[in-house]
Amino acid sequence: MKHRIHLKRVGFDIDGVVADTMRAFIQIAREEYNIDTLHKGMITSYWLEQCLPIPEEVVLQIVHQLVHEPLYVGLKPIRYAKEALLAYAEKEPLIFVTARPKPEPIREWLLELLRELPASHINVIATGEHQAKAGLLKELGIDTFIDDHLETCHQIHQTGIQAIIFDQPWNQGWSPCPRLHSWQEFLNYLPIKRQPFG
Repeated sequence: MKHRIHLKRVGFDIDGVVADTMRAFIQIAREEYNIDTLHKGMITSYWLEQCLPIPEEVVLQIVHQLVHEPLYVGLKPIRYAKEALLAYAEKEPLIFVTARPKPEPIREWLLELLRELPASHINVIATGEHQAKAGLLKELGIDTFIDDHLETCHQIHQTGIQAIIFDQPWNQGWSPCPRLHSWQEFLNYLPIKRQPFG
């Protein structure tokens, strides 16, 4: 990764960046639908029905649970996401922009995950569609945005905002945007004194 992540005005996507949503998808498929043949490496497309050998209606049912009941289904964070976000929040409030249709369920999940922070420090905006993110980020004055959706990163990049791809199996391929491979790496680009990983 060649570019420095700016400390101020960083925005974050949630699914695939903070929340390990695809792993939760696989867990629900196994526990509730007896589908035990899936693994994360099989998810080579953001659109699950295009890459997974399971009925589309099952995909939609599981996605519905993840969207509307993230706490109930036991959605977990990506490794060290919590620690990195808490460290970043020592300097700036957290701004999350998601393509989910409504913010409340995932905001409740974030409030539980980041319960050390006051609720006023956790801002969640739901656009309902990926294409709406770039314009909204401009309005918010975001300088850098971290997302796992490749096409969204390219759209954001074209607006002049630094888009960072959070590396996942479903966003491989050439891109003008730098990649972030872990939350530990994220902290390497921030001028904070303490390293929260033990």
